Amino acid sequence: MTEDLRAQAVKESLHDYLRSNRTELLAKLDGLGERDLRRPLTRTGTNLLGLVKHVASVQLGYFGETFGRPTAVEMPWLADDADVNADMWATPDETSQQIFEFWQYSAEHSDETIRMLDLDSPGSVPWWPQERRAVTLGLVLTRMLAEIARHAGHADIVRELIDGSAGNNDGNLPDQSDDQWSAYRERLAAAAEEAERRYGGRGA
Repeated sequence: MTEDLRAQAVKESLHDYLRSNRTELLAKLDGLGERDLRRPLTRTGTNLLGLVKHVASVQLGYFGETFGRPTAVEMPWLADDADVNADMWATPDETSQQIFEFWQYSAEHSDETIRMLDLDSPGSVPWWPQERRAVTLGLVLTRMLAEIARHAGHADIVRELIDGSAGNNDGNLPDQSDDQWSAYRERLAAAAEEAERRYGGRGA
């Protein structure tokens, strides 16, 4: 295999993982009503629709403006005078359908950038410090893989808090009844209490 073909194979593999991570994140919103899509379930307000809005915004920036492909879509939640974390939740004026359409546009625009460029194609991230702005498609692809995977994990936990749904049916999560999961949690809680008794407050 030539160097060019090897690089193309690596790019296609990274792109496949990116699309897979997108699918897993979006699947966590399936079947939920407006309240559950938007409900903040952590101290810092993490919510499902906000995760989708945030990832779509970040993705559009990294695969758009960074590589000279800016978009005409307005993202007021990223403006300098926007509210804190405005990209991490949806206002009542923003419908879930609008957020999903924005997500789809972001994915399509980003996929086009990835298809048309090589891994070593140069770009510049305008919101990074000057000395770090120079990047390649390969670097941005890797960064976005980590970004989406991280937020897909957040979404998995938030969805479990909403209705108990967890995992992505890939066999990595044991298939147990509610009673079995309850007994499992009790065992873990007892182990935590015993560890506290033995070792006190010492951490790693």
